[in-house]
Amino acid sequence: MTEERVGLISGANRGIGEAIARFLGAAGWRLSLGMRSPQLPDWADSDRVQVVAYDASDPLAEAAWTEQALARFGRIDAIIANAGIMIPKNVIEADDADLDAMLAINVKAPRRLAAAAWDALGKSGRGRVIILGSLSGKRVKSSTASLYSISKFAAVALAHGIRHTGWDLGIRATALCPGFVATDMARALTNRADNLLTDPGDIARITAMLLDLPNEASVAEFTINCQLEESY
Repeated sequence: MTEERVGLISGANRGIGEAIARFLGAAGWRLSLGMRSPQLPDWADSDRVQVVAYDASDPLAEAAWTEQALARFGRIDAIIANAGIMIPKNVIEADDADLDAMLAINVKAPRRLAAAAWDALGKSGRGRVIILGSLSGKRVKSSTASLYSISKFAAVALAHGIRHTGWDLGIRATALCPGFVATDMARALTNRADNLLTDPGDIARITAMLLDLPNEASVAEFTINCQLEESY
């Protein structure tokens, strides 16, 4: 078994997940990519990149995915929980099914993925967990973002809970919280041009930096924004 690090990335077929996967692949990581419709990306070396069918709504999916990754690579050094959904409703018009759907994908699935990979992350000695939160997990930007914010506040809390739980094992967790990023999700929510949104490639560079920091330089939250706000 080589000492090259192995990372799992959910929602790796497009947007932020694809950008992170591409960047880490170029940086020498071996990767297991979780996708609803698995297809090896055109940039990927099949000897170093595994593609796995992954549905974040399936409560058995994380255990199956981590088993496949360990069978292929023998180790897991990082997970990047990027898969997420956004239902643009306010907290009054939404129903329980809407909230349940976002909590299932944005909170429960990342928690299960961390739990499934926990022993391997601990064996690494410097396991890393990146939870793709959002600035919607730090403030409520608008009425139509308020339901989404509930799930993302919980996702940020999840990252903190993982950080506390894994500290003595060398596991460090970060809630990475961007504002609008030039992805399909953001384009459906804002009329700002892509060049005025955060580039997914910059999220990828930040992720790589967070993964590379030593245990003694833990970053609990990392916020990034494309526009001026009072706090962010």
